[in-house]
This record gives sequence, structure tokens and C-alpha cells, in this order.
Amino acid sequence: MSRLEARPEPSRAMMLASPLIAAVAMLVTGAILFYGLGQDPMHAFYVYFIKPATTAYGIGELLLKATPLILCGIGLALGFRANVANIGADGQLTIGAITAGAVALYFDDVEAGWLLPVVVVAGAVGGMLWAAIPALLRTRFNTSEILTSLMLVYVAYLLLSYLTHGPLRDPAGFNFPQSKMFHDAAMLPLLVEGLRTNAAFILSLAAAGGAWFFCAKTFAGYRMQVSGMAPMAAAYAGFSERRNVWAAFLISGALAGIAGVGEVCGPIGQLQPSVSPGYGFAAIIVAYVGRLHPLGVLLASLLMSLLYIGGESAQIELGLPNAITGLFQGLLLFYLLAADLFIHYRFKPRMRTAPAMAAQGGVA
Repeated sequence: MSRLEARPEPSRAMMLASPLIAAVAMLVTGAILFYGLGQDPMHAFYVYFIKPATTAYGIGELLLKATPLILCGIGLALGFRANVANIGADGQLTIGAITAGAVALYFDDVEAGWLLPVVVVAGAVGGMLWAAIPALLRTRFNTSEILTSLMLVYVAYLLLSYLTHGPLRDPAGFNFPQSKMFHDAAMLPLLVEGLRTNAAFILSLAAAGGAWFFCAKTFAGYRMQVSGMAPMAAAYAGFSERRNVWAAFLISGALAGIAGVGEVCGPIGQLQPSVSPGYGFAAIIVAYVGRLHPLGVLLASLLMSLLYIGGESAQIELGLPNAITGLFQGLLLFYLLAADLFIHYRFKPRMRTAPAMAAQGGVA
């Protein structure tokens, strides 16, 4: 018999190696999976991981899908560092898309330059207000933010579906559940002509830089990190848990809301019954693969974006099912958690005590 025993504090190198180990294990498992599906593993890897990034358009799509992952991942990482488990980023993204879309539709006939900043702010405020609900329940009633934030995701989905089927549906849209197309003044400008990457990517880079500065250079960032690593020490030092919970939720909600703006005022251009393929949930994996560090989140978002793009490429060229994307995402998270387990713990044989051995000998 053996038991798990905590190791001494793992080194920084071991913590940084954990995502690399998880990625390699994911690739090995993927090779076995491709072989079992009757595919040449080398060709399948080329189609899945390399071919999408061999053209300018493919790189543009990679950055486009990485944008909401960066924004949501940065917000979640800040919360996780403070021991605040916000699982509802996808709902906050959806509400941000709704509020931004409502403003864009209300000022449909306006061509002024102030419209786009107002739309972006409306999306951020919408995400913050939706994130404020679990923050209030956590600080006021000590309710689990995991459950409340997760349940609010599906409330947001249903609200968006209701609006696109009802009040915000385009009357000239042949009864399709979608809003009117937004005016050009409410659309995010493209970074490169011919590609779909828009200014939201610049906002995501600014968010990553701002998050690094916040965590490394400000007392508020230090306070949140201490509260996450040592809650008792933070309480002894007088750090307010309530303030940290509110800060974590409002920041992550605002960033998720901006991610929603990037979708509806970017490649979609209108409100539809679904504006996210699950970016908010994928951002949880992104945050942990990135070791809750802004730069790590940036790199992990590019990897996760490649999984999305590669999954689409594999469907078209290899005839594989859509579930292959979710499978690779799940494998990455599973192996990351397994690597972290063996970094923090080790198996130690359970020693048999003398009285137990004597008792067994007596029975024999």
C-alpha cells in the first residue's frame, strides 16, 4: 500500500515544465487516437497543428480566435490568483455582447466616431454587472461562486435566445432569429485588409500588459495574490476578502464583456442565438495552462486557438467529427492536472506498524 505525500515547495522550473509535459502527452495520445481512427498520425498532425498557420489568412484566424481567449483568460487568471473561482466567463461574454449589440442597434442611424467607444464600454459594463451577481452572493450570503456563476451562464444563453427570437429580431430578416447587421460605425476596424483580425486583438494585448503591471507593480495585485496563496496571513494583515472578491469578479466580467464586443462587432456583425462556441469555458484551461500569468495566458490562448482552427481543418480535410476539438482540450487539461499532481505530491509506501504486524501474526 502507498499514500500521497506532499513534496517540498516545487521549483519554478517544474511549474513551467508542467504545461509542456501536458502538451507532449496530449500529442502522444492524439497520435494513438488518429491511428485508431484510420489516419496517418503524421499527416493528421500536419493538417491539425501546422497547416492552419501556413497562410496569412490562417494566421489571421488564429489571432481572431485567440482574442476572446486572451481577454477571458486574463480575467479568470486574476480571479484564480485571488482564490475566486469565476466559472461564468461565457455568460459574462454573452451579456457583454447583448449590451453592446443593444447600444449599436439603438444608434443604428448614427455614423459618429464616438459610437464605437460607447459600444465597447457598454459591453464591459454589461459583463461587470453580470459578474457582480455572484460577487454579491459570495460576499453577502457566502454562496459558492462556482455554482452561481456557472448557472448564470445558461441564464445569459436563454436571455440572448429570447432577444434574438423576439425584441431584437430583424423585422426584415425573413423570420430568422438574428438582429439587424450593425452599422459600420459600431464595427471594430480590421487590422489588416483581407483578414478578419480586428482591433479587439490590440485590446487583448493591452489587457495582458495591464494585467502584468497590475500583478507585478501594484499593491492591489499583491494583495489579491497573498489572499489566494495564504488566506489566513492575508486576514491577519488586514486584507479585505470582500474587496478582493469584488475586484476579481468586476475585472474578469469587464474583460469577458469586451470579448463579447469583439465577437458581435467583429466577425459576426450582429446578434445571433449563439455568439460563443464556449470561449469562456476554454479560457479556464487557458488560465491554468498559462500558470495564471498574463504572458503564459497569452501563449496558452494561441495554443487553444490552434486547437479550434485545427479542429475545423481536420473536419474538412480528414472527415473527423467536431468533437475532436473538445477532446484535445480535455486531454490538455487532464494531463496538466496530472502533471501538477505529481509535481506537488509523491507516492510513499505505507509502513506497517509493529502492533499491526503482531496482530496479523497472532491471527495467523
